[in-house]
Amino acid sequence: MKFVPLFLAGIVMSAATGAGFAHSGPDLSPYPAAKPGQKQHVIVLPPHENEDQLKLELIVGKTMEIDCNHHMFGGELDEETAEGWGYNYYLLDELDNGASTMMGCPDDSKREAFVRSVDEELVPYNSKLPVVVYTPEDVELRFRVWRADAEQIVK
Repeated sequence: MKFVPLFLAGIVMSAATGAGFAHSGPDLSPYPAAKPGQKQHVIVLPPHENEDQLKLELIVGKTMEIDCNHHMFGGELDEETAEGWGYNYYLLDELDNGASTMMGCPDDSKREAFVRSVDEELVPYNSKLPVVVYTPEDVELRFRVWRADAEQIVK
């Protein structure tokens, strides 16, 4: 699969933060409201020909100060179904404590970086429905679009 830069691949809205401007977004009535301490992220994907050849990678994590070690979080992104509707959404209850390699680092190696969860979810690309993800309030959601090669390899 290859990464497809679809000019940000769509629109990401954070419904829980109240962005302060009016917009007409997707109908979210089938999806549950975010629980206290959670944030609802909504990804609206643009239509694309051959959507069956595309996948959406959901990446959760936090931006934080790190050193020269490799850092990561644990945490599982679960697929849930909106009751009575059959629409899927994704839920991250929490990010587990961060882990890192334990190399000695120079004092000047501190920097801000996005630290991701080791569990990413590859989901079908579907421009007809929003992709709805619930995370703790302090967790960021990022995504990428992946495309399969048109050429199939026969062995």
